Amino acid sequence: MRLLKKIDDVNKFWESVNKCTGSVILLKNDGSEMLNLKSTLSRYIAVGELLKEHGDEYELFCGNKEDEMIMLNFFSYLHAE
Repeated sequence: MRLLKKIDDVNKFWESVNKCTGSVILLKNDGSEMLNLKSTLSRYIAVGELLKEHGDEYELFCGNKEDEMIMLNFFSYLHAE
């Protein structure tokens, strides 16, 4: 799923990622960066990018359908505000 907006509520984002049982990958559209959001080091790098105005340069991939639904619910909440 493509990220269309910066993430303001980082804690809720990480809560959603933590609920996922499989991989959660953040991929820059041009393929230059791929971050495994289950990795603590990758999280530090990702949060810097997601808080800036660069959120629309990334796509999020989940390892299974259940995890995808968790993240879709988070983004539904985000866009409802």
